[in-house]
Amino acid sequence: MDRVEDCLFCKLVAGEIPSEKLYEDDVVLAFQDIRPQAPVHVLVIPKRHIASAQTVTAEDANVLGHLHAVIPQVAEKTGIAEKGYRVVTNIGHHGQQTVPHLHYHVIGGRQLGWPPG
Repeated sequence: MDRVEDCLFCKLVAGEIPSEKLYEDDVVLAFQDIRPQAPVHVLVIPKRHIASAQTVTAEDANVLGHLHAVIPQVAEKTGIAEKGYRVVTNIGHHGQQTVPHLHYHVIGGRQLGWPPG
């Protein structure tokens, strides 16, 4: 797996930092957000370091396709699939990306407001 030494999520993938895992395979890790914004707030990340959605290339297509296929499984496992949920990725400073490793927030378990920001 590609890794950046000082990346928080790369350290989670390597097992250097504990997380409450909900799903894991060779490509993707899903775990509970430590600062949940809703009753269900899970982060789904590629194990390979990709800085953000802005840096995705054609070479990342299989990884992202698999990641997106995992999101409905996470929604089912956490009980939010039937009523609905939101999938969000933040990009850059103005987008409020706080960890420079691509991650998707899967948020649900209550009625979500719109617009979000």
